[in-house]
Order: sequence, then structure tokens, then C-alpha cells
Amino acid sequence: MVDRILVLRKLDQLEAYGRQLSEFKNISLQQYREDWKAQRIVERTLQIMIETCVDITNHVIADSRMRAPKSYADSFTVLQEKGIISKEIHAQLVGMAKFRNVIVHQYDEIDAAIVISILRNHELTFDQFRAQILGFLHNPRSEAMDHA
Repeated sequence: MVDRILVLRKLDQLEAYGRQLSEFKNISLQQYREDWKAQRIVERTLQIMIETCVDITNHVIADSRMRAPKSYADSFTVLQEKGIISKEIHAQLVGMAKFRNVIVHQYDEIDAAIVISILRNHELTFDQFRAQILGFLHNPRSEAMDHA
């Protein structure tokens, strides 16, 4: 059984991080490139938001006894396979999980244009993820999916 209180708390945290990040929504690409503090705040907050989504996803997966994901990105695939999140949100979150890996592991130079794009479009993705997880929590047949 999914620990609804824990997941709801994490969804509230996700929403709070989104509000904080929205303060930077109108920053220009040039301003962003020239402001290391803004870069640090935006990139770290995006990382935290993505990790919060993965944490929520992993709680749902573990508590519902779904297959164990092989990676952060795969955790979103598990939920999409079970119909908990849409294909569209799945694709966006898989991309964000890969972006998170670039930030954390510094595989490559972080492309400021990609960060600005995510910054401008993140609200819809995270809001839709939140809504779809809430739908799962409130769906009376959600627990029936335990072993599906």
C-alpha cells in the first residue's frame, strides 16, 4: 500500500520548489550565462525537483510492488508502463533525469540554453506529474495495480 502521507508531503515540496524556481522564469539567456549565482540556484533547484519526482516514483513503485527500476529514467518508465503517468510526461521526465545526471556528474558542459528552456517549461511538466500522481493516489483501483 502506498504511503499517501509521505507522497503527498513530497508533492507539496515539489510544488514549493517550483514556486521558488519561478522567480527566475524571466531571466534572459545572457543574464543567466553571466550570473553564476542564478546558475547555481536554478540548476540545483531543478536537480532537487527531479530527484523529488524520482523519490515519489520510487515510493509508488516499491509500495505497489512493481518491477525495480534500473535507473532514475527507468523509474518513470515503470510508472508509464502501469498507466500512472502519461507517455508525454514520461518522455519529459526521462529527459530531465538525463539532464540531472549531467548536472550531478558533470559529464559535459551544461548548456545554458537547455537550462533556460527547462526553466521556462518546467512548471507544466512538474504540475502534470503532480496531478497524475494525485490521480493515482485518489483512484480507488490504484491498489489493484499492485501486482499488475
